[in-house]
Amino acid sequence: MTEDSQASPQSLDGRVALVTGASSGIGYEAARQLAARGATVVLLCRDAGRGEAARARIIEQTSNDRVELLLADMGSQAQVRRVAAEFRERHVQLHILVNNAGAIQRRRELTEDGLERTFAANHLGTFLLTRQLLDLMQASAPARIINVASSSHARGPLDFADLDSSEDWAGMRAYGRSKLGNVMFSYELARRLEGSGVTVNAIHPGLVATRFGRGVRWVRFGIAVARWFMVSPEDSGADVVHLATASELQGVTGTYFVRREPRPSSEFSRDVDLQQRLWTASEVLVARSAATGQV
Repeated sequence: MTEDSQASPQSLDGRVALVTGASSGIGYEAARQLAARGATVVLLCRDAGRGEAARARIIEQTSNDRVELLLADMGSQAQVRRVAAEFRERHVQLHILVNNAGAIQRRRELTEDGLERTFAANHLGTFLLTRQLLDLMQASAPARIINVASSSHARGPLDFADLDSSEDWAGMRAYGRSKLGNVMFSYELARRLEGSGVTVNAIHPGLVATRFGRGVRWVRFGIAVARWFMVSPEDSGADVVHLATASELQGVTGTYFVRREPRPSSEFSRDVDLQQRLWTASEVLVARSAATGQV
């Protein structure tokens, strides 16, 4: 049963939500279900055509015309800064931030900032966007941040001497490291926001039947084999919305969920010193582009 099919879902009228990677899959479903409950929902998408189509479908399906579209490539720090400024021009509050955007690459490539794209888009883009909007969320408290991670975070540790994976890049390994970054960022940010009224949690949504990885041949093959065991985008979107809205989770922070169940994440991800080290390294990497005028 999806979140918006329940008998009396909590109204979100007056609440503002931002969902990244919202043109399809989990992001689309989370955005649709938030809109169905009356929230003002801002979709952050990379592709204008797909983003506008998603916006139109959500309005049609929910009869909620308070659905907006912003465009940015999360791998570009200049675009992340620009889209955060655009959001701030439109809204003075932000109650729900769903950091869902994520991708896996078929080959190693660098962004305009000179960073490996998987880590730049999946972790640093999330890190930077959240930091850019954090004061709005604190002013809007109670507010919730949901970082969509993956069980792939447990594939291996981060090499702080090679965050760009220049020495041993492989698509799934790079993806797992970026998702490890999401989990570690969630823990560290939750600790820094303790007592602020803003909670931060990470979720592994399960193996979901979405467009994810369709451009990578071996990912398509794995999806074909596992399709009978997959979770629907509707159900995974409902799980994300549950974390973002459930009254029983008010005040719950710094937790890793597998769908709706709290679970321990990898041992490496739970190391507080390493979480702080990643935070510092991330600050350095996003400050570098700001220092060169890419704002």
